[in-house]
Amino acid sequence: MRNARLALLAALAVLLAACVSSGDSKNNGNPSSRFKSEETEAEKAGSLNKQLGTVYLRQGNLALAKEKLERAEKYNPRDPEIHSVLALLYERLDIPKEVDSHYKTAIRLAPDNPQILNNYAVYLCKSGRTDEGVKRFMEAARNPLYRTPELAYSNAGVCLRTAKRLDEAGNAFARALQIRPNFAEGMFQSVDLDIERGQIAQGRDHLDKYLAQYEATADLLALGVKMSRAQGDRVAEEKYTRRLRVEFAGSEQLRSVESTRNPG
Repeated sequence: MRNARLALLAALAVLLAACVSSGDSKNNGNPSSRFKSEETEAEKAGSLNKQLGTVYLRQGNLALAKEKLERAEKYNPRDPEIHSVLALLYERLDIPKEVDSHYKTAIRLAPDNPQILNNYAVYLCKSGRTDEGVKRFMEAARNPLYRTPELAYSNAGVCLRTAKRLDEAGNAFARALQIRPNFAEGMFQSVDLDIERGQIAQGRDHLDKYLAQYEATADLLALGVKMSRAQGDRVAEEKYTRRLRVEFAGSEQLRSVESTRNPG
């Protein structure tokens, strides 16, 4: 799941940024409540351990990440970010029961956080739990606080496509592009699905209309080459290849296209 994997990596980066940027709260010298002061110190300790654990997780040091994140949970068990990062950790450790538990706790603590819903949906789809994953993606997409609902719809489409539910996948990609017509990843997924269905002419039509209005990507131009070759259209093949050479010189997509070119 290409797009889902990207989502997971982005999710960890977002969580890391959130952890690093969260500042310490201060008591402002108010001596009236010792309990509040102690509570604040616990939150500070939880935040520090969360930061360290997230950094260790990003670096691949799972043992230290586990130590720091579990300590963070003890200090501040009601922080949804801690549970969300713990879910990512336990996924790396291949302990599904803990992954589910921490994601559900994070969602219970922050029901309006669409990023956590999206992250959990990615995990569910990777685990083959398609219906559950798509349901969570839809919850994230419909959340007014989510700034990129097109990504949730596209991820849902990838999930459905992996499960060979191609018509539903096509509808999800169409919805993503309806929300954001210049969404290159959504167009890539939609056209690639057309190729899988054997609808080459339709895919090329969709791609050419997109490229006439919006910025190209190397992935989209490589798809154009692939479809032109399937149609035996050497003129179109050269057009897409030339754009790859000019706009994406040195790209992996250009190398792949040129290494598989038919010299005849």
